[in-house]
Amino acid sequence: MDERLYNQVWGMFEDLARTVAAYRSAVDFADSRLDRELDEALSDPRHRLGGAGGDARETARARRDDLVAQARAVLDRDLAQLTAESEVVEPALPAAYARWDNPVWHGQGAPEEGPLALRLGDLSLPESPGLKIPMLMRLPLERGLWIDNGRTGSEAAMTMDTDRLRRAAMDMAVAHAARLLAVHPAGRISVHVIDAAGAGSAALAPLVRAGVLAGPPAAGAAGVAETLARLTRRVDLVQMALRAGAPEDLPADLDPAEQLLVVHDFPHGFDDRAVTQLRYLADEGPSVGVHLLMVADRDEASAYGPLLDPLWRSLMRLSPVPDHHLADPWVQHAWTFEPDLPPQGSRVLDQALERVAQARRAARQ
Repeated sequence: MDERLYNQVWGMFEDLARTVAAYRSAVDFADSRLDRELDEALSDPRHRLGGAGGDARETARARRDDLVAQARAVLDRDLAQLTAESEVVEPALPAAYARWDNPVWHGQGAPEEGPLALRLGDLSLPESPGLKIPMLMRLPLERGLWIDNGRTGSEAAMTMDTDRLRRAAMDMAVAHAARLLAVHPAGRISVHVIDAAGAGSAALAPLVRAGVLAGPPAAGAAGVAETLARLTRRVDLVQMALRAGAPEDLPADLDPAEQLLVVHDFPHGFDDRAVTQLRYLADEGPSVGVHLLMVADRDEASAYGPLLDPLWRSLMRLSPVPDHHLADPWVQHAWTFEPDLPPQGSRVLDQALERVAQARRAARQ
């Protein structure tokens, strides 16, 4: 069922991309034909003066408006069908794919197996801003995620207070981590946090309070170094075991769960060695179950220059505010991404984490 719903969501995503592409193509054709016909009217000396030229221009504009109206009618018909489909699909989505305000979260127990994909937010196009397609990413994550908390990333970010933007970015990271924990069986995901300056402590409180982190958030340069060294060792050992064809020979102290590293306020607390290790984890980690979720402002790491360009390119950039920076794989529209966060005042995230903690306690008994 999860795979059918995943395929249906992707089908809706593709259908919306293609129907909007057809509409835009029709409008472009109508505009280009209008320009050509107006040029032809102006190039004829008989039409430049008198009523004949005006009539030709009005006829050309009427043909253009008629073509656009026909294209819009087709688009509206397709949008109505997709909206009706969305109204059926959205309530039926499992927790991994569902919005935080979906009732499925209130009855979500400990799952027996991990999900196929994870919802990162919603996607929409300006022709139909009310029709939102879930943005689903297949699991396990093949590339890390970067939540951009910089003010230069988008127009919406530039109009937002810096502290509010940074808190929104960290809230988004915590929501993603909580969703990952809640939709996997107990003990299948271990979450580590680097918060070198402690600036994210308020946003991290739900994870810390529920006791679902692998350890306290790492603080200071020493905490950064120890966390990165531990995860780098894990990547090295798993890679060596796989190359040797003996994955069962891993050390007993190695956590077999998938690992998620949440990094806040990069590059604060990172020296050159730590930056190199982070790049290594971003490149080599996903293939052996170590995944990266960074909350960072690229401008603050500008001192490293082009050294970090491969790191930023390897990560999928997400924005904590609505922003049109993502392209689809079919026609390359610029889609508006909106993060999915728990409703203000709701305890849905805390309740999901409480169930994670209860499932872990039950698994240990």
